[in-house]
Amino acid sequence: MSIASRWPIGRVHELDGRRVGRAASAPFTCGSLIAEIEAPDPLGRFLFVNHIPSWQLDWEYERETQTVAVARLVDEIVDDPPAHVILAGDLDATPEAASIRFLRGRQSIDGTSVSYFDAWATTHPGEHGYTFTPDNPMVPNGEDGAWALELGRRIDYIFVRGRDHGPTLNIRSCTRLFTEPVDGVWASDHFGVMADLSTLLTDGRPVP
Repeated sequence: MSIASRWPIGRVHELDGRRVGRAASAPFTCGSLIAEIEAPDPLGRFLFVNHIPSWQLDWEYERETQTVAVARLVDEIVDDPPAHVILAGDLDATPEAASIRFLRGRQSIDGTSVSYFDAWATTHPGEHGYTFTPDNPMVPNGEDGAWALELGRRIDYIFVRGRDHGPTLNIRSCTRLFTEPVDGVWASDHFGVMADLSTLLTDGRPVP
């Protein structure tokens, strides 16, 4: 996994998700990378979290544990000094899964609760927004046809961390990327996700 920024990157933190349950013996390199980005005002310091948990359909326990671990690490470093948080990645879980419900503040896990705002759900309420779907021919045809019965899921996300009264950044829009081939070539077996975020003015209005 990698994080690129046009602004200076400060401290970087990494969590190894392979220390959890069955992930300990799996070859897939799951984990989380957190970069502290030193952006100019009015944004200022923010944390960009690239979170990649275990992918197996029946490994939601591992995803729950990995997601709680990264949320706890963010809570430890977010206020030193105060920062916005953007968490993004291929989370390999649908919006109904416990790990995603935990991030959205809809359930607690292991005595921990947080509140992150889903950019797609915020700007496209009621739309499925699948990012892993047989509409992309790389899905049923990849990995020796392993996903031949795949019906489509939204498993790629951009989240903005919330405080007491809502997200700390205004989610202006969210779109899917790479939903069509270029010269017959598909970019990935996943569709990408892009969000337009802005800060708030001192009176609480979004920055134009």
